[in-house]
Order: sequence, then C-alpha cells, then structure tokens
Amino acid sequence: MSEKKELLTTNRKALTINLDGTRYGTIAEIGAGQEVARVFFQAGNASGSIAKTMSAYDMTFSDAIYGKAPRYVSRERLQTMLHHEYALLKERLSDKRGERTRFFVFANTVAAKSAKVSDGHGWLGIRFQLNPLEEPSEIIIHVRMWDNKNVLQQEALGIVGTNLIYGAFYCHDDPEKFITSLVDNVGTDRIEVDMLKFSGPAFARVDNRLLSLHLVKHGLTNAVLFAPTGDVLQPSEAIYNKAVLVERGTFRPVTHINVDMLNCATAQFLHEPVVKGKDVVVLMEITMNNLLASGTIDTADFLARVDMLGHIGFTVLISNYSEFFRLVGYFRRYTKEKIGVALGINALLEVFNEKYYEHLDGGILEAMGRMFKHDVKLYVYPMRSETLARFGLADSAAQTQLAPGELITARNVHVARHLRHLYQHLLENHSIGCITGYNDDYLAIYSREVADRIKAGDPGWERLVPSKVATVIKQRKLLGHTGAPA
Repeated sequence: MSEKKELLTTNRKALTINLDGTRYGTIAEIGAGQEVARVFFQAGNASGSIAKTMSAYDMTFSDAIYGKAPRYVSRERLQTMLHHEYALLKERLSDKRGERTRFFVFANTVAAKSAKVSDGHGWLGIRFQLNPLEEPSEIIIHVRMWDNKNVLQQEALGIVGTNLIYGAFYCHDDPEKFITSLVDNVGTDRIEVDMLKFSGPAFARVDNRLLSLHLVKHGLTNAVLFAPTGDVLQPSEAIYNKAVLVERGTFRPVTHINVDMLNCATAQFLHEPVVKGKDVVVLMEITMNNLLASGTIDTADFLARVDMLGHIGFTVLISNYSEFFRLVGYFRRYTKEKIGVALGINALLEVFNEKYYEHLDGGILEAMGRMFKHDVKLYVYPMRSETLARFGLADSAAQTQLAPGELITARNVHVARHLRHLYQHLLENHSIGCITGYNDDYLAIYSREVADRIKAGDPGWERLVPSKVATVIKQRKLLGHTGAPA
C-alpha cells in the first residue's frame, strides 16, 4: 500500500525553510509579484532564510537594476534577475558565511490580470546550491493564472512561488514529486504550468523532455513543445501571433509518408493569401492518448519518437487534446492567424465519427462549429483503398464498395450519409482541401508494418523512412532494432 502524501500548508513550507538554518538568499519580484516574500515574512523567522527582498513596479527602476529589456515578463528578464542577484549574494556574503550556507535566489516577473492584460502569466525561477561552496543549479517555470480577480491571481502566485522554492530544496531528487508539488494548495484549476526546465549539477541526469511530459501527465498543462534540438519551448513564445500548421501522428517510426504529408501541406499553406508574408510555425503532434496506448507511458519510446522527429528538423508538440477542435482552441489562445491541420483519410474519417462528440450538447455540429469558427483548414493526404483497409475503416459505414487500388481523396471520401451535406459544406467553403504534389510511391507505407519490420530485422524497412531517421534508429537501437538479420 502506497504511503499517503502529506500535504504541507503554504505557511508550513515557508516556515520549514526559515527554520532550516543553512539556506540563505534573496527574493526578487517585479511586476505583479511581491507575493512570495510576503508568504515568507508571514510564516515567521524570515531572518533565518532571507538576506534581502527586492521589488520593482516601475520599469525605469527595473532597468536601472537589471538593464533594459524588450519584454519585462520574459524568460530573458527572469534569468537576468537570477544571475544578477546571485552574483550580489556571493559577492557580499561568501567570505562571511559561504562555507556553512547554501545560497539561493528566487525571482519572478509577472503580469496579473488587468485592463491591459487579459490572462495573467509569469516566469518564476530559483538558483540554488545543494551544498555550500558548490556551483548552483537552476529551475525555471512559466505559469498562467486562471483566477478572474487580480487579488486571487496574486494569492495563487505566492503559493506557487513558495512551492517552487520548497520543491527545489526538498524534492530536487524526485522530479515527478517536485512537479506535482507545484500545485499544492492551489490546484490546476487556478494555475497552469506550461513550461519547466532544470539545469545545473543537481540535474545532470535529468531529461527536461520527460519533465515536460510529466506536466501533461499530471494535468498541470495540456500541451508542451520541443525544439528540434530537444530544448523545451514555452508555447506562447513559439506560437504567439503566428500562422500554425500541425500534423498529428504516431510517428512510430517517422516514415516518408509523414514527411511528405507535412511538406506538401506546408507548400499549400504558405500560398494561402492570408498566410503570405506571415510568420509560420510547423509542428508534428503526438497525443497523450497515443503515448498511453499500451496502458502506461514508455519513456524510452517517447524519447525515441521525439528524437526521430527532431533529427529531421521538426518541432514537436505533445498534447492532451484528443479531439481536433480542442487542439485548435489551444492554438487560438496564442494566435489569431490561420491554422492548418495536415491529416490522412483515416484521420479525416475519425474527425467525422460522432462517438467522439457525445459529451457535447450540440454533438458533432458543435464540434465542427468550434473547430472551423476562425479560419481553420484541413489539408487531406490521399490514401489507397488497400491502405485504408489496414486501418479497419474500409468496410465501415463510412466507406463501402471500394475498388482495389482506388485513390481516396477529400473529394471522393464517403462519410456517414446523414453527415454528407455538412461535409460538402466544409469542402465547398475550402475548410477542407486536397493535398497535391504528393509522392505516389509513399501511399502504400503503413507505419505499424514498418515498426514490425524493424523489430523483425527485415532490412527492407530502411527504404520506407528518411535516411536520417534510419541512421538514428540503427545507431541507437530504437523501436526494437537489434541489427540482427531477419
């Protein structure tokens, strides 16, 4: 029987740190912050842990201390604060107490909900020593605050900031426990943590991609983003005011058809009149449902998929949005520009499967209205009838009387009879379009069969995936590859 987690109050966490006697540092807050220092002072015995607190509302004062910044609520500003305050702490106190003290600096830069800010958000971070005289480690997070009132957002910020400091000191060796502790006493209905990064000697063996996956797994956010290099991205920084094109898939492994689908869709997307001249972000997306297909998350399998996509230059989104209309709604939080979704015939038929919308009062009509409300287009890659049969869809009510080798496109696909007028409406209004310029040789590729051939040692799989993907699969023995002959 697992041991029940003891949930410490925010006050108790701060008091524990104040009474520790070996932790000493600075709390610096700008913008709508100021709340974390208040928690520590109200807890009592703050002189035991706090060397200095600093707050700055006025940009001129902030610039005088930390230098000018293009954006005040940003990762760059947060890291400038951490580095500046930590250098001062070491300069002024190392000789006096460095051998017996574990120094730390906590900082945040926050914009709470106001007449100018629709949604409160902010950057929080801590730079800290595990042991005296050691090089510091660092944790940074980005949060969004969902309370409707400014005062409640400030309260939530004070709780999360205290959780971050406490977690860094007492949960640093258990990253998953650290993640769940971030929302102690506040909950995910008030706070979203959509970006987390560990760095420094305390976290030499930590993979930040796995930390981000745990954010989604435990409900602290619904989506996380990785650069091709594997670096964790903050979604609003990557997507803000950009046109977005996304392809959803299993990518186990990444095949020629996956790449061809997105490349062809990208070419068409860039020629859309409302996209020309705009910044565009192109994403490959994997859903948590897919990662949990076997019942639990295989972390090695997850990292393999992200690595394969990154190796050929794609930014990867991991989301908890099983329905496309929810994914579109997520992008709409950050951009008003056009959104494109590249998908195959099999995925298109699933979009028009009513079972996924039974929880909505308006059913599939509500889902379609929400998805296509603001300039969204589906770019549909064709499929041969025999390939569709492998997905178990060729004999369904949606597809009947398919001739062998028949090419199925967005224009001749059969959805359920009572949905055909809805489908035709979307087709005629260019909300659904056919991908053109595709490579006909790729249409017979089926990723599940490719994975089976890799595991079986059949060398024929290599011609079905990009050469860079084949190289990384063989070098790292991914997806069950052993190098053994068939």
